[in-house]
Amino acid sequence: MGQFAVEMPGTRKPVDHLLIASVILLTGVGLVTLYSASFAFSERVKDNGLYFFMRQLVLGSVGMILFIGGMLIPLKFLRRLVKPLIIGCLLLCCLTFIPGIGVTKNGAARWIAIGSWTYQPSELVKLVLPIYLAHIFDKKGEDKNNFVKGILPPVMVTTLFSFLIYLQNNFSTALFVAFNALLIFYFAGIKFRYFFSAIFILLPISTLLVLTKEHRLNRVLSFLVPDYDPQGAGFQVRASLRSIASGGFWGKGLGQGTRKIASVPEIHSDFIFASYAEEAGFLGIILFMALFIFFAARGYLGAVKSRKTFNRLLGMGLVTMIFSQTLLNLAIAAGTAPVTGLPLPFFSAGGSSLATTLLAAGLIVNVSNSRNEQEEI
Repeated sequence: MGQFAVEMPGTRKPVDHLLIASVILLTGVGLVTLYSASFAFSERVKDNGLYFFMRQLVLGSVGMILFIGGMLIPLKFLRRLVKPLIIGCLLLCCLTFIPGIGVTKNGAARWIAIGSWTYQPSELVKLVLPIYLAHIFDKKGEDKNNFVKGILPPVMVTTLFSFLIYLQNNFSTALFVAFNALLIFYFAGIKFRYFFSAIFILLPISTLLVLTKEHRLNRVLSFLVPDYDPQGAGFQVRASLRSIASGGFWGKGLGQGTRKIASVPEIHSDFIFASYAEEAGFLGIILFMALFIFFAARGYLGAVKSRKTFNRLLGMGLVTMIFSQTLLNLAIAAGTAPVTGLPLPFFSAGGSSLATTLLAAGLIVNVSNSRNEQEEI
């Protein structure tokens, strides 16, 4: 159910049109939400209420091209690109530190300049690393639980990217990348003793990194003690909660929200869910969750049923990346997790995130469409 066959030369390949429809719907709802959430802020800071929406629309169009490309690229050919993808991604991450190319905002060197546009290479890491891990674990086969041959190479690559992202003053994304990599290790069937070792190493290091930066510590303290810094680190979350609560059951209606005008900082970006909840209400939140859960369930189903190890790990890794980031963003907006800088997939302003998410979604559809392909011997 939810698939129809498309004639290919010599083959009959199913296409998961329900999964495709969920991606298109998420993108469309995200654009409408951004239009409403960003208009007042855009008018105030850019003298053009459509500034952020039009940029997102342009980058969303590019993202849709990438989405189609992700659906159509032969996954066997994608595996041949693993090495250049890793090297290219590594170089892009390093470019953020070069003056004149790297762009620093609020003390964070996370972007590179491309004309009048900027790109955040850490977003590409979220896509490329799962491709690499799926490839390496499939390639290692029975040796995947051998520490030197199977465990050490992917651990070193994951650590390198996480460290580079951390040096960009992007601790939350570095931790997120490492966490999702560990999940792919689990999906690949790596033995539990390695996970205990990883937790034993990561937990004290993460704690130390939080304690050595004042803004990180303030965010954690504001999460644990909501009244610790209500006008500082806790202001965004408190404003977000008021915005979500003001939507009631039915919501105020599209474009009718008032909290987005000046009450919630970054409401067009990391806290865009607060604007959506105010205008769509509790009923809209249920529909929002249902759509994301459907997308994730459909993606996982296609991946789990795949007969190829690479396809299965790739699909599960990418779905997990998008869905876990969504849950984390919602948890932050609802005050049930410390504030980070992670955007809401398909919704938040930012072309780097949208384009990467749509390319990842295209590959997820590709995996679902290729579920009946036989494992090569």
